[in-house]
Amino acid sequence: MKVLIAGGGTGGHLYPGIALAEEVVTRHHANQVVFVGTERGLEARVVPQSGYKLETIRAQGLKGKGFVGLVKGLLALPLAFVESIRILQRQKPDVVVGVGGYASGPVVLAAALLGVPTAVQEQNALPGLTNKVLGRFVRVVFTAFEDARRFFPSRKVQLVGNPIRRKLMENFLRSRVAHEKFSLLVFGGSLGARGINQRMIDALDHLQDLKDQLHIIHQTGKKDLETVRQGYESKGFTAQAQVVEYIEDMSDAYARAELVICRAGATTLSELTVAKKASILIPFPFATDNHQEVNAQALVKAGAALMFRESELTGQQLATEIRRLKEDPEKRRQMEKKAGLLGRPEAAKELADVLVDLMIQTYGPSGRAEARGEDPNPKKPSKEKKPGNTETKAGGTEQQPGGSEKQV
Repeated sequence: MKVLIAGGGTGGHLYPGIALAEEVVTRHHANQVVFVGTERGLEARVVPQSGYKLETIRAQGLKGKGFVGLVKGLLALPLAFVESIRILQRQKPDVVVGVGGYASGPVVLAAALLGVPTAVQEQNALPGLTNKVLGRFVRVVFTAFEDARRFFPSRKVQLVGNPIRRKLMENFLRSRVAHEKFSLLVFGGSLGARGINQRMIDALDHLQDLKDQLHIIHQTGKKDLETVRQGYESKGFTAQAQVVEYIEDMSDAYARAELVICRAGATTLSELTVAKKASILIPFPFATDNHQEVNAQALVKAGAALMFRESELTGQQLATEIRRLKEDPEKRRQMEKKAGLLGRPEAAKELADVLVDLMIQTYGPSGRAEARGEDPNPKKPSKEKKPGNTETKAGGTEQQPGGSEKQV
């Protein structure tokens, strides 16, 4: 099976696509994944680093870009659409999935018009404009929040959650890393969040008596790195804080945290629920249609998190909540339990299962392998087996009657 994943721009759009790609390629040695994005998005760096091929189109954003940006985006659409058609004709995917972002619209629409099976994956409780439009053309809409269902044709919607990268999935089976101090994880996404950075520094004035009881891991983003480091130093928290621009191993960071303070992007919330973490959410106030606050409310209603609007939150109030949760371990355990009940660790697998069904319904079990000039029934490289060893890897190939292999 060959899957083309379109979109990106931000981690919230891209990382669910990476998680899906990991699931697809580990199912069968012949499976392939190709991404389509832009040269400006996060995908330009992350996709090649993750070992996947990236094609690019010259798509631009439309919403929230002002009049000049809107005109530029509209003028770029025809070219992006033509580039999308050329990529689809060259790659001949079995199925196309849009994960949001500039590239998602032209590619998914072109695929739908060419008769290629299509789907979109909506990460947020409040869908973006692109996915709302694409929902009319695609065959399946994958959602992570029940609230998103009402924006799409009900017959197309499948609530599966947001796919989580395998490195982060380790938390689902992993115990918290043992440590003596109360550990806080503070971050605002891959680029950081100035509002969170400032309030955390302000909160230190009201946590002086707990200084020796705290350990803080704080991801600042590139722009605020030195300012935040100086802030911790000036407040006397240098020894208690690990201040970094970017956290490479988020799985380890989550495992060490007893409380997380962060934005409310959909991917972040999915990670929190799978990792079963209590959290204080501070939604990005300028998110399109305020969708981060809508996302956060789903966890708040379930009792899994606290939420504060950035404009209303002070450093003193943040310190008060940190202190209260530190001193109430039973409250934290309840929040962790309720977060875990919202987690969907099988999201990538469930999504991939549906993609396989779409391919088979449209092209048969071998997909478009012959159209791509490939062997429609590739043989898996033989491995020496010990007598009586019948183990198979989870999510791997299924043995069919007669010992033949089905590509999944």
